[in-house]
Parts: sequence; structure tokens; C-alpha cells
Amino acid sequence: MFQAFIDSEEEHVARQKAKTPPTTQQRLAAMIKRARDIMRTDPGLNGDLDRIPQLAWLLFLKAFDDLEEQRAIEYEGDGDYEPILPEKCRWKAWADDPRLTGDKLIEFVNETLLPTLRELPARSEERGLPDVLRDVFSGVENKMRSGYQLRELLNTLAQVHFTSADDIHTMAYLYESILREVRDAAGDSGEFYTPRPVIRFIVQQIDPKVGETVLDPACGTGGFLVETLEHVRPTAKSVHDRNRLELAVRGIEKKSQPYLLAVMNLLLHEVEVPGVTLGNALSLLQGDKSPSSQVDVVMTNPPFGGEESKEVISAFPEKYRTKETAWLFLTAVLDKLKPGGRCGMVVPNGVLFADDGTPRRIKERLLTECDLHTIVRLPDGVFAPYTDIPTNLLFFEKGRPTSEVWFYEIPPPEGRKKYTKMRPIAFEAFADCIAWWGGPKREGRVENDRAWKVPAAEIAERGYNLDLRNPNVPDDLAHRSPEELIKELIATEEEILSLLHDLQNGLEAGQ
Repeated sequence: MFQAFIDSEEEHVARQKAKTPPTTQQRLAAMIKRARDIMRTDPGLNGDLDRIPQLAWLLFLKAFDDLEEQRAIEYEGDGDYEPILPEKCRWKAWADDPRLTGDKLIEFVNETLLPTLRELPARSEERGLPDVLRDVFSGVENKMRSGYQLRELLNTLAQVHFTSADDIHTMAYLYESILREVRDAAGDSGEFYTPRPVIRFIVQQIDPKVGETVLDPACGTGGFLVETLEHVRPTAKSVHDRNRLELAVRGIEKKSQPYLLAVMNLLLHEVEVPGVTLGNALSLLQGDKSPSSQVDVVMTNPPFGGEESKEVISAFPEKYRTKETAWLFLTAVLDKLKPGGRCGMVVPNGVLFADDGTPRRIKERLLTECDLHTIVRLPDGVFAPYTDIPTNLLFFEKGRPTSEVWFYEIPPPEGRKKYTKMRPIAFEAFADCIAWWGGPKREGRVENDRAWKVPAAEIAERGYNLDLRNPNVPDDLAHRSPEELIKELIATEEEILSLLHDLQNGLEAGQ
């Protein structure tokens, strides 16, 4: 999408036609700060959970209009380019019109712009940009009440441009800051976003290739999808390979705000038609179990700790039904992978230690249908400030049973007990694990103070409990199951109570 502007001469011509100055990082940051200050004075916006979505969808429309302008320049003289958006919804037609302000502006946005975007007609039988945009704006609302404040905001955002490679890189800086703000705000809503170093590590170890289909069924703002594109694109040797890659990278997101950001994220990373679907992944995946719908790679951090509706749960086989979303996602992933398919997945400790009923049956299926070759145990605080629940990374391949499971324990930061929001995990924390991994074939692995292996038969004897402590280091409470800790605490309390009774009896006998 942006490729035509990489060449310096073409970029110069485009700038002359668009008459847009380059946007420096400092200038961009100042404009966004100004935009947020404006939004703080509007009575309809209450905190970042309102302001950030408002800013995001307006920036989305500005970015998309600039992309339309670029396409018009590319096709200039051909006469066959038809803009995706109706003329009245183009940014330049309404947002750049200073006469449209006050109540008339609010009326236009609420009664014309957003309804039109929600009902964009499809142009072909194949899913295209109109379908993506229609989904994006199906959940968008304008929460600003003052048309004068909105006009001031539009005038500020009009200074943000997406007309060159340099501007795209500058916008990436802003976009990362927006995602961080969204993550901070959404943490209060129970949504946990995956740190980029964790995403990068999973993608690097799974190592997706050109020609493989890649799915994140809980894609959030598109972190795994973008990292996959950046990982695979250097190996794409032709335009055909790049097109195959973009079509093969797919995501599903349940909530409209992360979905909008995921689409914008992919558009900014040169994907012509983002392959992200808005909907409940568990319903969509269970609704189509055909072999043709299976994928080569799944990389995901599904929501955990939540509950699904009875309607969604009832779509699963009875023996795998549970309210816990993490278990449902694991079951759905097992169905969705092709034979030989690979998965890297974030799971909470609860998925490892639960050893009865449905959880046991799901883990038994995992170890008998797949080679669960590696579990990476993450230190505390990786997902701070959203949760302190210990988390793990599962790596498995479908098509052969597990013979043994390797565990690798990532240590906490040196001199500290855990990671924090202000001092988060870095990719370098995975360096020793990557060196130990053994390459694509996982050759030459050895046990050490961070790595150990357990035969699958022993795991089965334990009731498929995968919450196994590192035998090479002193007892670590961080990754022990609540059941185990509670039993030990009760035993300790009972012992103390028994000693107190003995002491009381002795005192009474001596009176």
C-alpha cells in the first residue's frame, strides 16, 4: 500500500501534489497532546476509555483518507480508481471543512457519517476493504457532545499525515504510545495485552514461513499478526509471496475497539485488506471444523479467568465443556490445527495444575494428539499491571503424541523478584532460552538449573498435572498450584494448633 512512496523521487512528487510537510516525531507528539487536551474539556468523554477510542477512530479515518489520496496518485491517468468511501465521508469533505462546526458537525457525524460507514455496500463476493470498514465502524460511537470542541480536534488531527514512508515510521511511534495507553486503560476492564518481547519470542520459536496460514483467534490489537509479517517478509522473494503472506495472516477479535486498532495496525504495516474478523472466535471456530478451514500455525494469548455464555459452551463436545475461556480456546486450537501444525500459546498457571474433570480430559487430548515439546515458565510481573497470575508459554505440534515435555524457567530480573509496569520484561530476558532451544529441530537440549524434562508417562500418572516444579533449584512458591499451597498451609496450621493445645494442656496440668 505504501510501496509506491519508498523511492525518494516518487515521494518528492507525492509530497508536491499532496502539499503535506513531513511530520517530525516531536511535532506529532505535540499534536496528539493537544488533541487529548481538547478532548478532556468535552463533557461527553469520561477518562481514557472514552478519549482513546475517540482519537483512534478519527485517526483511522484520517489515515485511510491519506491512503485513498495515495492510491489516486498511483492510478492517476488510468481513470479506473474508485475510492472506497463515499465522497461525503472522505476526511477532506467534512473534517477539513471549517464551515461544518457546532451542532451541525455533531449532527453530520452521528446521523450521516457513522451510519453510512456502518452500511458500506460490498463490491464483490470476496471480502474486501468495504467489509472490513463496515465491521470496524459497527461498534464505533461518537461520544463528543460539543461540535466546537470536535471541530478544534479535527483541525489538530488534520496536521497528522500518512503520505510517505517517513511519515508512516513517525506514526508508528504515536501508534505504539496509543497502544500502551489502551493497554493501561483496558487493564481496569480485565483485558490483558501481550508484551511485545513475549510476542517476538513466540513468533521466533514457531518460525512461520511463506505459504503457511497463521491464525491468532484472540488477536487484540494485532501484535502477533504484525510480528508475523515482520518475521516472514524478509523471506518473501516476490510480490506473489508478499500477497500470499498477507492473505495467510488472519485474526479474530471479539471487541470492537481492539478490532479497530488491529485493522489500523495492519494498514499501517502495508496490508492491503487486513484479514481480521470481528466476532466471538470460540463460536466461529466451532462453527467450522472442516479440514479446509484448518491452519498451519496458531499463536495467541487467549483471555483467561472469564466465562462464556451457555450458547457458546454448548457448541463444544460435552466432555470438553467448561466456563473457563482458556480451556475452551485450547480445545478450539486443537481442532483448528492441521496435522503437523504448530502452536505457541500463553496460558495461566491454572491450565497447568488443574488435574480433574474437563481440564484433565483436555490435557490428555493435548498430550495424545500433539507433541507438547516445551513449556516456558515466565517470571512474575510479565503482565503487570494487569495481573500477577503466573503465566506460561505452551509450544506444541499436532500429529504425534508427546514422549517427553521440556520445561524452561525464565528467571526474574537480576536483583529483583518480579517485573513491573515501570520495569517490564525485555526481549534479552529470553536470550539464554533461545540459545538452549536447539534451533528448528530442538537438538542438543540439556538439563540445567533452568531446564528439565519429564516423560509423558509420568505426567499421565500424575493425572496430567503439568504444574511441575524445577527439581534443580530450591522450592519456588511462585509456580505452585493454589490447591497444593492451601493443603500445605492447612497442615502447617493444624500442626501449630496441635502444639498450642499441648501447651495449653501442660499449663492446665501444672496449675
